[in-house]
Amino acid sequence: MLPGIGGILARNLVAYVGSVEDIFSSSLNSLKKIPGIGEQNARRIRNSKVLEKAEKELEYIHKHGIKTAFYTEPGYPRRLKSCVDSPILIYYKGSFNPDKQRVISIVGTRNATDYGKRMIDDLVSAFAERGYDILVVSGLAYGIDIHAHRAALKNNIPTVGVVAHGLDRLYPALHRETAVSMLEHGGLLTDFPSGTKIDPQNFLKRNRIIAGLADATIVVESAEKGGALVTADIASSYNRDVYAFPGRSGDVYSKGCNQLIRNNGATLIEGIEDLEYFMGWEAVVRKEAVQSSLFVELKPEEQKVVDLLLKEKELFIDQISAEVQLPVSRVSVMLLNLEFQNVIQALPGKIYRLK
Repeated sequence: MLPGIGGILARNLVAYVGSVEDIFSSSLNSLKKIPGIGEQNARRIRNSKVLEKAEKELEYIHKHGIKTAFYTEPGYPRRLKSCVDSPILIYYKGSFNPDKQRVISIVGTRNATDYGKRMIDDLVSAFAERGYDILVVSGLAYGIDIHAHRAALKNNIPTVGVVAHGLDRLYPALHRETAVSMLEHGGLLTDFPSGTKIDPQNFLKRNRIIAGLADATIVVESAEKGGALVTADIASSYNRDVYAFPGRSGDVYSKGCNQLIRNNGATLIEGIEDLEYFMGWEAVVRKEAVQSSLFVELKPEEQKVVDLLLKEKELFIDQISAEVQLPVSRVSVMLLNLEFQNVIQALPGKIYRLK
């Protein structure tokens, strides 16, 4: 609610003061001395109207069943939290787990062709056929975005739409029926409060969330310029994987993808097999791989980890830490040793599985 204080400065402010509550109880002089705040921002913080605005927003979200997650809270998406410019607060509706072991963002042009739609249908149906526990993220926009959401729903895969406005409205209105279905099997997410106007700049801003929520971003079709290329660039800046489907050299809505591939901004994929290869995915843990680990002499604590992964297939490092009741630092060393012994495999996002 404070103009002039974005996500990065807000985090620095909380870290400097010690807590959110202490920010609003600090004196004007104390606030002015904080790096990056200054006189103007200090006065904004001390203005009682900002708390009144926050109170109204709080009433609205309670009334309409909107959920929130602050960046210091356990419910805040794990992948998004690691992004330097991620929002400090998100609003969402629906029922979904943003920390699924596999999260993929699918983006592209608003002028999707039959080729692009077919690529999405084949890819998403393959997710279902292989039994992947996966979440599909996109932006609910015309073209590639909405087709990705609909393909996910058709295949009973949860899907989340990241919107560029508050959850008091829906844009575009033509996608309302799909959005309602997504609330039952996925949801809608934003970092904009209610009352936010539809502004072109907000669509570019929300692209960082689409990129930050996922392990990888897939560009299906794009012209030489467009929001999908912006999302791909942001994903690369977060050290996330970027993939693109190639197209014929003369096709207008394949030029962006071909350009990404040519400039090493994305890895070329033609289907699920390529994605599985580059991401190190397997539909099931192979029995022969599990058997090979039995010949390695393991310490009792290491055996606990192996038994856990044998049962759960794939887990984040902090999930392993919680299950075996050991600190993350200790578990990290154990996982590294198991990796050296060729017992486990590390996947993007600090996910581990048996090799």
